[in-house]
Amino acid sequence: MSDRILIRNGRVITFDDADDMARRDVLVEDGRIAQIGRDLQVSDAEVIDATDRIVAPGFVDTHRHTWQSIPRSVAADWTLAQYFTGLRGMLGPVYRPEDMYIANLLGTLETLDSGITTLVDWSHNMIGPDHAEGAYEGLRDSGSRAVLAYGTANEDWLDPEARFDFSDVTRMREAHFASDDGLITLAMALRGPEFSSMEIVEDEWRIARDLGLRITTHVGCGGWGLGRKVAAMHERGLLAEDTTYVHCCTLADDELKMIADTGGTASVAPEVEMHMGHGFPATGRLLEAGVQPTISIDVCTGIGGDMFGAMRAMLAMERALRNDANLKAGRTPDYLDLTTRDVLRFATIEGARAAGIDDRTGSIEPGKQADLVLFRTDLLNMHPVNHPVGAVVLAAGVRNVDTVLVRGRVVKRGGELVGQDLDRVRRLADESRDHLFAQAGVQAGGRWAPAAVGEPA
Repeated sequence: MSDRILIRNGRVITFDDADDMARRDVLVEDGRIAQIGRDLQVSDAEVIDATDRIVAPGFVDTHRHTWQSIPRSVAADWTLAQYFTGLRGMLGPVYRPEDMYIANLLGTLETLDSGITTLVDWSHNMIGPDHAEGAYEGLRDSGSRAVLAYGTANEDWLDPEARFDFSDVTRMREAHFASDDGLITLAMALRGPEFSSMEIVEDEWRIARDLGLRITTHVGCGGWGLGRKVAAMHERGLLAEDTTYVHCCTLADDELKMIADTGGTASVAPEVEMHMGHGFPATGRLLEAGVQPTISIDVCTGIGGDMFGAMRAMLAMERALRNDANLKAGRTPDYLDLTTRDVLRFATIEGARAAGIDDRTGSIEPGKQADLVLFRTDLLNMHPVNHPVGAVVLAAGVRNVDTVLVRGRVVKRGGELVGQDLDRVRRLADESRDHLFAQAGVQAGGRWAPAAVGEPA
Protein backbone atom coordinates (compact mmCIF):
# COMPACT_ATOMS: atom_id res chain seq x y z
CA MET A 1 0.00 0.00 0.00
CA SER A 2 1.26 3.46 -0.90
CA ASP A 3 2.28 5.92 1.80
CA ARG A 4 0.33 8.49 -0.19
CA ILE A 5 -3.44 8.78 -0.10
CA LEU A 6 -5.37 11.14 -2.34
CA ILE A 7 -8.87 11.95 -1.14
CA ARG A 8 -10.48 13.11 -4.34
CA ASN A 9 -13.36 15.50 -5.00
CA GLY A 10 -14.84 15.85 -1.50
CA ARG A 11 -16.47 18.80 0.21
CA VAL A 12 -13.70 19.67 2.66
CA ILE A 13 -14.38 21.55 5.94
CA THR A 14 -11.24 23.50 6.85
CA PHE A 15 -12.48 26.34 9.15
CA ASP A 16 -10.85 28.89 6.85
CA ASP A 17 -12.71 31.19 4.46
CA ALA A 18 -12.96 28.57 1.74
CA ASP A 19 -16.35 27.56 0.38
CA ASP A 20 -17.44 24.34 2.13
CA MET A 21 -19.53 23.45 -0.93
CA ALA A 22 -16.55 23.60 -3.30
CA ARG A 23 -15.02 20.25 -4.21
CA ARG A 24 -11.36 19.79 -3.31
CA ASP A 25 -8.73 17.11 -2.95
CA VAL A 26 -6.65 16.28 0.12
CA LEU A 27 -3.25 14.67 -0.33
CA VAL A 28 -1.88 12.68 2.60
CA GLU A 29 1.80 11.75 2.67
CA ASP A 30 3.51 9.82 5.47
CA GLY A 31 0.52 10.38 7.73
CA ARG A 32 0.38 14.14 7.24
CA ILE A 33 -1.73 16.45 5.15
CA ALA A 34 0.55 17.56 2.33
CA GLN A 35 -1.80 19.54 0.09
CA ILE A 36 -5.37 20.74 -0.22
CA GLY A 37 -6.53 21.91 -3.62
CA ARG A 38 -8.53 21.27 -6.76
CA ASP A 39 -7.63 18.58 -9.29
CA LEU A 40 -4.31 17.73 -7.67
CA GLN A 41 -2.09 15.88 -10.10
CA VAL A 42 -0.64 13.04 -8.06
CA SER A 43 0.77 9.70 -9.14
CA ASP A 44 1.49 6.58 -7.11
CA ALA A 45 -1.19 7.29 -4.49
CA GLU A 46 -4.13 5.31 -3.20
CA VAL A 47 -7.21 7.21 -4.33
CA ILE A 48 -10.31 7.51 -2.14
CA ASP A 49 -13.25 8.82 -4.11
CA ALA A 50 -15.02 11.41 -1.94
CA THR A 51 -17.52 12.59 -4.58
CA ASP A 52 -20.49 11.85 -2.30
CA ARG A 53 -18.63 12.65 0.89
CA ILE A 54 -18.02 15.52 3.29
CA VAL A 55 -14.43 15.50 4.56
CA ALA A 56 -14.11 16.85 8.12
CA PRO A 57 -11.53 16.83 10.91
CA GLY A 58 -11.87 13.90 13.28
CA PHE A 59 -13.83 14.64 16.44
CA VAL A 60 -12.04 15.05 19.78
CA ASP A 61 -13.77 13.76 22.92
CA THR A 62 -12.11 15.61 25.80
CA HIS A 63 -13.40 13.50 28.72
CA ARG A 64 -14.66 9.92 28.73
CA HIS A 65 -14.47 7.28 31.45
CA THR A 66 -13.80 4.58 28.88
CA TRP A 67 -13.44 1.86 31.51
CA GLN A 68 -17.20 2.07 31.94
CA SER A 69 -17.92 0.82 28.41
CA ILE A 70 -18.72 -2.66 29.72
CA PRO A 71 -21.66 -1.68 32.01
CA ARG A 72 -23.08 0.57 29.28
CA SER A 73 -26.63 1.86 29.77
CA VAL A 74 -27.01 0.63 33.36
CA ALA A 75 -27.23 4.23 34.62
CA ALA A 76 -29.82 5.32 32.05
CA ASP A 77 -32.22 6.23 34.87
CA TRP A 78 -29.74 7.19 37.61
CA THR A 79 -28.81 10.48 39.20
CA LEU A 80 -25.22 11.54 39.70
CA ALA A 81 -25.42 10.43 43.33
CA GLN A 82 -26.63 6.96 42.30
CA TYR A 83 -23.81 6.77 39.79
CA PHE A 84 -21.28 7.32 42.57
CA THR A 85 -22.77 4.40 44.49
CA GLY A 86 -23.30 1.98 41.63
CA LEU A 87 -20.36 2.59 39.31
CA ARG A 88 -17.70 3.98 41.61
CA GLY A 89 -18.64 2.13 44.78
CA MET A 90 -19.82 -1.28 43.53
CA LEU A 91 -18.60 -2.07 40.02
CA GLY A 92 -15.31 -0.16 39.91
CA PRO A 93 -13.58 -2.02 42.75
CA VAL A 94 -14.19 -5.47 41.19
CA TYR A 95 -12.51 -4.68 37.87
CA ARG A 96 -9.59 -6.89 36.88
CA PRO A 97 -6.78 -5.73 34.58
CA GLU A 98 -8.37 -7.69 31.73
CA ASP A 99 -11.64 -5.82 32.31
CA MET A 100 -9.81 -2.52 31.95
CA TYR A 101 -8.27 -3.78 28.72
CA ILE A 102 -11.44 -4.88 26.98
CA ALA A 103 -13.41 -1.88 28.24
CA ASN A 104 -10.86 0.49 26.74
CA LEU A 105 -10.59 -1.47 23.50
CA LEU A 106 -14.37 -1.74 23.09
CA GLY A 107 -14.97 1.88 24.05
CA THR A 108 -12.25 3.28 21.81
CA LEU A 109 -13.35 1.22 18.81
CA GLU A 110 -16.82 2.64 19.43
CA THR A 111 -15.40 6.15 19.21
CA LEU A 112 -13.51 5.44 15.98
CA ASP A 113 -16.63 3.93 14.45
CA SER A 114 -18.44 7.22 15.07
CA GLY A 115 -15.68 9.51 13.78
CA ILE A 116 -13.98 10.39 17.08
CA THR A 117 -10.27 10.14 16.27
CA THR A 118 -8.92 11.52 19.55
CA LEU A 119 -10.12 10.38 22.96
CA VAL A 120 -9.13 11.76 26.36
CA ASP A 121 -9.50 8.59 28.41
CA TRP A 122 -10.32 9.87 31.91
CA SER A 123 -9.17 6.65 33.55
CA HIS A 124 -10.05 6.91 37.23
CA ASN A 125 -10.11 3.23 38.08
CA MET A 126 -6.37 2.55 38.32
CA ILE A 127 -6.44 -0.03 41.09
CA GLY A 128 -2.84 -1.04 40.44
CA PRO A 129 -0.07 -1.12 37.81
CA ASP A 130 -1.63 -4.07 35.98
CA HIS A 131 -4.89 -2.14 35.63
CA ALA A 132 -2.96 0.81 34.21
CA GLU A 133 -1.24 -1.49 31.72
CA GLY A 134 -4.60 -2.95 30.70
CA ALA A 135 -6.02 0.52 30.12
CA TYR A 136 -3.00 1.53 28.04
CA GLU A 137 -3.01 -1.65 25.97
CA GLY A 138 -6.69 -1.27 25.17
CA LEU A 139 -6.06 2.21 23.80
CA ARG A 140 -2.98 1.03 21.90
CA ASP A 141 -4.70 -1.92 20.26
CA SER A 142 -7.57 0.25 19.03
CA GLY A 143 -5.35 2.29 16.71
CA SER A 144 -6.89 5.55 17.90
CA ARG A 145 -5.19 8.73 18.98
CA ALA A 146 -5.69 9.04 22.72
CA VAL A 147 -4.65 10.77 25.90
CA LEU A 148 -4.41 8.38 28.84
CA ALA A 149 -5.43 10.61 31.74
CA TYR A 150 -4.21 8.60 34.74
CA GLY A 151 -6.57 8.80 37.71
CA THR A 152 -6.61 7.41 41.20
CA ALA A 153 -8.55 4.33 42.32
CA ASN A 154 -12.17 4.39 43.48
CA GLU A 155 -11.55 4.22 47.21
CA ASP A 156 -9.43 7.37 47.13
CA TRP A 157 -12.48 9.33 45.99
CA LEU A 158 -14.21 8.46 49.27
CA ASP A 159 -11.46 9.97 51.42
CA PRO A 160 -10.61 13.65 50.84
CA GLU A 161 -7.32 13.15 52.71
CA ALA A 162 -6.18 10.17 50.60
CA ARG A 163 -2.92 10.89 48.83
CA PHE A 164 -2.33 9.92 45.22
CA ASP A 165 0.61 7.56 44.80
CA PHE A 166 2.41 8.92 41.75
CA SER A 167 4.96 6.11 41.60
CA ASP A 168 3.04 4.18 38.96
CA VAL A 169 2.50 7.32 36.90
CA THR A 170 6.28 7.75 36.87
CA ARG A 171 6.69 4.10 35.84
CA MET A 172 4.15 4.48 33.02
CA ARG A 173 5.83 7.65 31.80
CA GLU A 174 9.20 5.93 31.60
CA ALA A 175 7.80 2.72 30.08
CA HIS A 176 5.46 4.13 27.43
CA PHE A 177 5.68 7.92 27.21
CA ALA A 178 9.35 8.87 27.03
CA SER A 179 8.31 11.09 24.12
CA ASP A 180 5.19 13.27 23.95
CA ASP A 181 5.00 12.79 20.18
CA GLY A 182 3.33 9.38 20.15
CA LEU A 183 -0.20 8.51 19.09
CA ILE A 184 -1.00 8.05 22.78
CA THR A 185 0.09 10.68 25.29
CA LEU A 186 -0.10 10.83 29.08
CA ALA A 187 -1.91 13.27 31.36
CA MET A 188 -3.13 13.39 34.96
CA ALA A 189 -6.80 12.99 35.91
CA LEU A 190 -6.83 14.55 39.37
CA ARG A 191 -9.72 14.51 41.86
CA GLY A 192 -9.61 18.24 42.35
CA PRO A 193 -11.05 20.45 45.10
CA GLU A 194 -14.50 18.88 45.20
CA PHE A 195 -13.22 15.44 46.21
CA SER A 196 -10.00 16.15 48.10
CA SER A 197 -8.71 18.71 50.55
CA MET A 198 -7.08 21.89 49.26
CA GLU A 199 -3.75 20.82 50.73
CA ILE A 200 -3.93 17.57 48.74
CA VAL A 201 -4.92 19.53 45.63
CA GLU A 202 -1.90 21.78 45.99
CA ASP A 203 0.46 18.82 46.38
CA GLU A 204 -1.02 16.88 43.45
CA TRP A 205 -0.94 19.86 41.08
CA ARG A 206 2.72 20.48 41.95
CA ILE A 207 3.73 16.85 41.38
CA ALA A 208 1.83 16.62 38.07
CA ARG A 209 3.60 19.74 36.85
CA ASP A 210 6.95 18.46 38.00
CA LEU A 211 6.29 15.42 35.80
CA GLY A 212 5.48 17.71 32.87
CA LEU A 213 1.93 16.39 32.52
CA ARG A 214 -1.25 18.22 31.59
CA ILE A 215 -4.06 18.07 34.16
CA THR A 216 -7.77 17.41 33.78
CA THR A 217 -10.15 17.69 36.73
CA HIS A 218 -13.85 17.73 37.59
CA VAL A 219 -15.30 20.99 38.91
CA GLY A 220 -18.82 22.41 39.12
CA CYS A 221 -20.42 18.96 39.49
CA GLY A 222 -23.87 19.65 40.92
CA GLY A 223 -23.88 20.22 44.66
CA TRP A 224 -20.26 19.13 44.91
CA GLY A 225 -19.35 22.14 42.78
CA LEU A 226 -20.65 24.79 45.17
CA GLY A 227 -18.49 26.59 47.71
CA ARG A 228 -16.11 28.58 45.48
CA LYS A 229 -13.45 25.90 45.38
CA VAL A 230 -12.03 27.05 42.06
CA ALA A 231 -11.64 30.49 43.59
CA ALA A 232 -9.72 28.86 46.45
CA MET A 233 -7.43 27.20 43.92
CA HIS A 234 -6.92 30.55 42.23
CA GLU A 235 -5.91 32.14 45.53
CA ARG A 236 -3.19 29.49 45.80
CA GLY A 237 -1.94 30.18 42.27
CA LEU A 238 -2.94 26.74 40.95
CA LEU A 239 -4.96 27.74 37.89
CA ALA A 240 -2.98 27.64 34.63
CA GLU A 241 -3.19 26.90 30.94
CA ASP A 242 -2.16 23.27 31.42
CA THR A 243 -5.51 22.38 33.05
CA THR A 244 -8.86 21.32 31.59
CA TYR A 245 -11.85 21.87 33.88
CA VAL A 246 -14.59 19.31 33.29
CA HIS A 247 -18.29 20.26 33.63
CA CYS A 248 -18.13 23.71 35.33
CA CYS A 249 -21.95 23.68 35.66
CA THR A 250 -22.28 25.15 39.14
CA LEU A 251 -19.21 27.36 39.19
CA ALA A 252 -19.81 31.06 39.74
CA ASP A 253 -19.36 33.37 36.76
CA ASP A 254 -16.27 34.97 38.26
CA GLU A 255 -14.70 31.52 38.70
CA LEU A 256 -15.19 30.88 34.98
CA LYS A 257 -13.45 34.20 34.37
CA MET A 258 -10.54 33.04 36.55
CA ILE A 259 -10.21 29.98 34.31
CA ALA A 260 -10.25 32.20 31.23
CA ASP A 261 -7.72 34.67 32.63
CA THR A 262 -5.26 31.88 33.44
CA GLY A 263 -5.60 30.23 30.02
CA GLY A 264 -7.46 27.12 31.15
CA THR A 265 -9.71 25.02 28.94
CA ALA A 266 -13.10 23.47 29.67
CA SER A 267 -14.89 20.26 28.77
CA VAL A 268 -18.70 20.26 28.66
CA ALA A 269 -20.62 16.95 28.72
CA PRO A 270 -24.05 18.35 27.86
CA GLU A 271 -26.13 15.19 27.70
CA VAL A 272 -24.86 13.67 30.93
CA GLU A 273 -25.01 16.98 32.77
CA MET A 274 -28.68 17.48 31.92
CA HIS A 275 -29.65 13.87 32.60
CA MET A 276 -27.88 13.29 35.90
CA GLY A 277 -28.15 16.55 37.81
CA HIS A 278 -24.83 18.31 37.35
CA GLY A 279 -26.61 21.55 36.47
CA PHE A 280 -27.17 23.34 33.18
CA PRO A 281 -24.28 22.94 30.71
CA ALA A 282 -22.02 25.98 31.08
CA THR A 283 -21.53 26.51 27.32
CA GLY A 284 -22.82 30.08 27.12
CA ARG A 285 -21.36 31.21 30.43
CA LEU A 286 -17.96 29.85 29.43
CA LEU A 287 -18.11 31.75 26.15
CA GLU A 288 -19.09 34.95 27.96
CA ALA A 289 -16.14 34.46 30.33
CA GLY A 290 -13.75 34.02 27.41
CA VAL A 291 -13.34 30.23 27.37
CA GLN A 292 -13.94 28.25 24.17
CA PRO A 293 -15.65 25.07 25.42
CA THR A 294 -14.90 21.57 24.20
CA ILE A 295 -17.26 18.60 24.13
CA SER A 296 -17.19 15.25 25.88
CA ILE A 297 -19.38 12.19 26.20
CA ASP A 298 -18.40 11.42 29.84
CA VAL A 299 -20.04 8.04 30.51
CA CYS A 300 -21.71 5.54 28.21
CA THR A 301 -23.40 4.05 31.27
CA GLY A 302 -26.22 6.53 30.72
CA ILE A 303 -26.06 7.88 27.16
CA GLY A 304 -24.80 6.95 23.71
CA GLY A 305 -21.13 7.20 22.86
CA ASP A 306 -21.05 9.30 19.68
CA MET A 307 -20.36 13.02 19.25
CA PHE A 308 -23.55 13.68 17.31
CA GLY A 309 -25.86 13.49 20.33
CA ALA A 310 -23.47 15.63 22.37
CA MET A 311 -23.20 18.35 19.72
CA ARG A 312 -26.96 18.52 19.33
CA ALA A 313 -27.60 18.56 23.05
CA MET A 314 -25.08 21.37 23.53
CA LEU A 315 -26.48 23.49 20.73
CA ALA A 316 -30.15 22.92 21.54
CA MET A 317 -29.72 23.63 25.26
CA GLU A 318 -27.74 26.81 24.77
CA ARG A 319 -30.05 28.10 22.06
CA ALA A 320 -33.04 27.33 24.25
CA LEU A 321 -31.55 29.30 27.16
CA ARG A 322 -30.77 32.30 24.96
CA ASN A 323 -34.13 32.21 23.19
CA ASP A 324 -35.96 31.93 26.50
CA ALA A 325 -34.10 34.96 27.88
CA ASN A 326 -35.15 36.95 24.82
CA LEU A 327 -38.75 35.88 25.10
CA LYS A 328 -38.89 36.70 28.81
CA ALA A 329 -37.58 40.16 27.95
CA GLY A 330 -40.40 40.56 25.43
CA ARG A 331 -38.15 40.14 22.39
CA THR A 332 -38.21 37.74 19.49
CA PRO A 333 -34.65 36.70 18.58
CA ASP A 334 -33.54 38.10 15.23
CA TYR A 335 -30.80 35.52 14.68
CA LEU A 336 -28.98 32.65 16.37
CA ASP A 337 -25.57 33.79 17.53
CA LEU A 338 -24.27 30.31 18.43
CA THR A 339 -23.79 28.46 15.14
CA THR A 340 -23.20 24.93 13.97
CA ARG A 341 -19.72 26.00 12.85
CA ASP A 342 -18.97 27.08 16.43
CA VAL A 343 -20.07 23.70 17.75
CA LEU A 344 -18.05 21.78 15.16
CA ARG A 345 -15.00 23.81 16.22
CA PHE A 346 -15.66 22.89 19.85
CA ALA A 347 -15.80 19.21 18.83
CA THR A 348 -12.55 19.34 16.84
CA ILE A 349 -9.85 22.01 17.02
CA GLU A 350 -10.83 23.34 20.45
CA GLY A 351 -10.83 19.79 21.77
CA ALA A 352 -7.36 19.22 20.36
CA ARG A 353 -6.20 22.43 22.03
CA ALA A 354 -7.54 21.24 25.41
CA ALA A 355 -5.72 17.93 24.93
CA GLY A 356 -2.48 19.80 24.22
CA ILE A 357 -2.16 18.38 20.69
CA ASP A 358 -3.62 21.10 18.45
CA ASP A 359 -0.23 21.35 16.74
CA ARG A 360 -0.84 17.94 15.19
CA THR A 361 -4.63 17.41 14.90
CA GLY A 362 -8.07 19.02 15.16
CA SER A 363 -8.24 20.72 11.75
CA ILE A 364 -7.49 20.04 8.09
CA GLU A 365 -4.32 22.00 7.39
CA PRO A 366 -1.13 21.20 5.49
CA GLY A 367 1.49 19.88 7.91
CA LYS A 368 -0.99 18.46 10.41
CA GLN A 369 -1.41 14.74 10.89
CA ALA A 370 -4.29 13.33 8.86
CA ASP A 371 -7.06 12.59 11.37
CA LEU A 372 -10.00 12.74 8.97
CA VAL A 373 -13.61 11.59 8.68
CA LEU A 374 -15.53 11.10 5.43
CA PHE A 375 -19.30 11.36 5.80
CA ARG A 376 -21.63 9.70 3.29
CA THR A 377 -24.01 12.23 1.80
CA ASP A 378 -25.75 9.86 -0.58
CA LEU A 379 -27.81 8.46 2.31
CA LEU A 380 -31.26 9.97 2.58
CA ASN A 381 -30.63 11.79 5.88
CA MET A 382 -27.90 13.99 4.34
CA HIS A 383 -28.96 14.32 0.70
CA PRO A 384 -28.94 16.79 -0.98
CA VAL A 385 -26.05 18.71 0.56
CA ASN A 386 -26.76 22.40 1.08
CA HIS A 387 -24.84 23.27 4.28
CA PRO A 388 -22.00 20.81 4.96
CA VAL A 389 -21.24 21.98 8.51
CA GLY A 390 -24.90 22.09 9.47
CA ALA A 391 -25.39 18.62 8.03
CA VAL A 392 -22.52 17.14 10.06
CA VAL A 393 -23.65 18.73 13.32
CA LEU A 394 -27.44 18.36 13.06
CA ALA A 395 -28.18 15.56 10.58
CA ALA A 396 -25.32 13.05 10.53
CA GLY A 397 -25.16 9.82 12.48
CA VAL A 398 -22.80 6.89 12.89
CA ARG A 399 -24.12 5.26 9.70
CA ASN A 400 -22.88 8.28 7.72
CA VAL A 401 -19.31 7.76 8.96
CA ASP A 402 -17.91 5.95 5.94
CA THR A 403 -14.13 6.34 6.22
CA VAL A 404 -11.90 7.33 9.14
CA LEU A 405 -8.17 8.03 9.08
CA VAL A 406 -5.91 8.38 12.12
CA ARG A 407 -2.47 9.80 11.39
CA GLY A 408 -3.01 8.89 7.74
CA ARG A 409 -3.92 5.26 8.40
CA VAL A 410 -7.38 4.09 7.36
CA VAL A 411 -9.10 2.56 10.42
CA LYS A 412 -12.61 2.50 8.95
CA ARG A 413 -13.43 1.94 5.29
CA GLY A 414 -16.77 1.55 3.57
CA GLY A 415 -18.57 1.79 6.89
CA GLU A 416 -16.59 -1.03 8.53
CA LEU A 417 -13.72 -0.91 11.02
CA VAL A 418 -10.47 -2.23 9.56
CA GLY A 419 -8.10 -4.77 11.12
CA GLN A 420 -10.16 -5.57 14.20
CA ASP A 421 -11.57 -8.94 15.31
CA LEU A 422 -14.95 -7.65 16.47
CA ASP A 423 -16.23 -11.11 17.35
CA ARG A 424 -13.35 -11.38 19.84
CA VAL A 425 -14.06 -7.91 21.19
CA ARG A 426 -17.74 -8.74 21.75
CA ARG A 427 -16.91 -12.10 23.35
CA LEU A 428 -14.41 -10.57 25.79
CA ALA A 429 -16.84 -7.76 26.59
CA ASP A 430 -19.60 -10.25 27.42
CA GLU A 431 -17.27 -12.27 29.63
CA SER A 432 -16.15 -9.11 31.42
CA ARG A 433 -19.73 -7.96 31.94
CA ASP A 434 -20.72 -11.33 33.41
CA HIS A 435 -17.76 -11.26 35.81
CA LEU A 436 -18.34 -7.68 36.96
CA PHE A 437 -22.06 -8.05 37.54
CA ALA A 438 -21.60 -11.34 39.39
CA GLN A 439 -18.89 -9.90 41.65
CA ALA A 440 -20.96 -6.80 42.40
CA GLY A 441 -24.09 -8.88 43.00
CA VAL A 442 -26.26 -7.06 40.45
CA GLN A 443 -28.21 -8.06 37.36
CA ALA A 444 -28.68 -6.58 33.92
CA GLY A 445 -32.14 -5.65 32.70
CA GLY A 446 -32.73 -2.11 33.94
CA ARG A 447 -34.09 -2.90 37.39
CA TRP A 448 -30.92 -2.13 39.34
CA ALA A 449 -31.29 1.21 41.12
CA PRO A 450 -28.56 1.79 43.72
CA ALA A 451 -29.09 4.02 46.71
CA ALA A 452 -27.69 7.51 46.32
CA VAL A 453 -24.64 8.58 48.27
CA GLY A 454 -25.11 11.35 50.78
CA GLU A 455 -25.31 14.90 49.48
CA PRO A 456 -22.04 16.81 49.51
CA ALA A 457 -21.29 18.90 52.55
